Amino acid sequence: MNCLHIHNLSRLSLLPFHTLVTPNTRHYSSSLSFIPKSPIMSLKAASGSIPSAEKSSSSDVEEVVKSETYSNNMTEAMGAVLTYRHELGMNYNFILPDLIVGSCLQTPEDVDKLRKIGVKTIFCLQQDPDLEYFGVDINAIREYAKTCNDIQHLRAEIRDFDSFDLRKRLPAVISKLYKAVKSNGGVTYIHCTAGLGRAPAVALTYMFWILGYKLNEANSLLLSKRSCFPKLDAIKSATADILTGLSKKPVTLSWGHSNCSNVEISGLDIGWGQRVPLVFDDKQGSWFLKKEMFEGHYEYKYIVDGEWTCNNDELITSPNKDGHVNNFIDVVDDADGDRASLRERVTGDDPNLTEDERNKIIEFLEASPDEDL
Repeated sequence: MNCLHIHNLSRLSLLPFHTLVTPNTRHYSSSLSFIPKSPIMSLKAASGSIPSAEKSSSSDVEEVVKSETYSNNMTEAMGAVLTYRHELGMNYNFILPDLIVGSCLQTPEDVDKLRKIGVKTIFCLQQDPDLEYFGVDINAIREYAKTCNDIQHLRAEIRDFDSFDLRKRLPAVISKLYKAVKSNGGVTYIHCTAGLGRAPAVALTYMFWILGYKLNEANSLLLSKRSCFPKLDAIKSATADILTGLSKKPVTLSWGHSNCSNVEISGLDIGWGQRVPLVFDDKQGSWFLKKEMFEGHYEYKYIVDGEWTCNNDELITSPNKDGHVNNFIDVVDDADGDRASLRERVTGDDPNLTEDERNKIIEFLEASPDEDL
């Protein structure tokens, strides 16, 4: 049986991954690496999964090593001890009679396994690097699914281990999922790589926005069926974003030193694995980044000629237990009181939607343009 474990862990959070380097970065052999930053709520839940394939754990040492590395990275990034065993095959759980959350398909044969349990829509949240890491041939899987007249394979990408990308992508992703379920009926299979982060979050959002569940009620049901760690704050923020008209505020950040050749920022709403360049202004002799952002609290760091550093002229977090600090900015929506109180309620401890709010979200999802993936 595929192992899915969640244990207590002191709070961990992302800092740079891929090939990004900071003085405090831990590196693993995969393309992802993280360092602990600040405390987060830990979670302990029982494991439970249904393997779709049995493989010898000694048959492919490289795959076992990749699984261990991925699990370590996932643990660092998500703030809970999460284990994924790719070499044991596809695993999944029914959350509702017509909704499944699981790990990635690995071969075209997995399509037939899902067809046998009534799946009509396979909804893949993986990006190409996720697939490449475990050597999954997504084109072969999609081409085989096309030859079947009773199942559809769809992609709606969300970056792994990135709650900011999850927040930004949820409206478009749920729109695509909602339309597919309406069209195809039957059972829907939502998956990411391990089925422990992105896929549970998307299933939970669907239950909250479409099926009429309160968020905490849906989360309790989800966790009773599958040990996982969906990012609730990202779901709450995405909900508030839609209901407040996806409004953004202009933000300007600057590096006031000209004795450098390249300045970038990581973090903010792009995630710690990405960088955005600043533009040098000859007249002011400084580097600037101007962008629009949703309301929220964002941490970030500058990369100046390849060196990670904080800007002492901007707000800096208090050191965490490891002594790490970041710059931060609080983006506040200065709209009227009704919109502010709506956001406060929807991002609170026990959010629920009124009938009018849920209808507004569904109207938004129906009007959203289709993604071609």
